[in-house]
Amino acid sequence: MTLTIDWNEFTPLASLLGGALIGLAAVMLVAFKGRILGISGIVGSMLQTSNTPKDHYRWRLYFIAGILISSLSACYLGLMPPMQIKTDFSTLVAGGLLVGFGTRMGSGCTSGHAVCGLGRLSLRSLTATLVFMGSGFLTAYVFYHLA
Repeated sequence: MTLTIDWNEFTPLASLLGGALIGLAAVMLVAFKGRILGISGIVGSMLQTSNTPKDHYRWRLYFIAGILISSLSACYLGLMPPMQIKTDFSTLVAGGLLVGFGTRMGSGCTSGHAVCGLGRLSLRSLTATLVFMGSGFLTAYVFYHLA
């Protein structure tokens, strides 16, 4: 199997705009809330029940709702390519649980470490990013070339 680029689906400007919007959201969250834009931390903190500040849940709920609503809107407006999931539900659940476990083990996810942590020049985030990106590359190579 060879890796090829589908030049008809190559969208560098849209990707650049999306990355800039993620960066802007990260800066705004730090500036206005003093919080790091890490999705796993935002979702995980919603489960916290003791010693929570007054607005603890509200901004997190709005943030997650914004992610879901914008994604669904883009899907229904035809701005996203159709998805094809070629696996069963149990595999998706197992994969989700493994990702959740990994983000807890690594004290964060790609948005927290790679976007915000690297922007703050955090050595811990650099290490975490190198580990999970390297693991992803290795897994993809094994499944696409050796399995």
